[in-house]
Amino acid sequence: MTPENSPLNYPSADLEKAALSRFRALVLCLPQTCKVFRELRDRSTIVCLDFAECPGSIKAAMAQFLRLQLAAHYLGLADSLSFQIDNTIIGWTKMAPSA
Repeated sequence: MTPENSPLNYPSADLEKAALSRFRALVLCLPQTCKVFRELRDRSTIVCLDFAECPGSIKAAMAQFLRLQLAAHYLGLADSLSFQIDNTIIGWTKMAPSA
């Protein structure tokens, strides 16, 4: 039996937190108040950037979409990004499949 406080109880959650922290470290253009999480849609995993707490920053972040996309792809998080404010999607970008 695994002890209650064992790191083996939540390895997926811990890995997810670490991966998203590394993503934030690679893309300094995101404000700290931007919520970053992953979401499943159909058969894809998308990195969602929620600007509900900083809606004025979304355009500047969208201008950096290539940097954000490359960081997500490099870390194996996703090949798509969703720019949103709460549940409203403002923009979407998908990495082109490699030939």
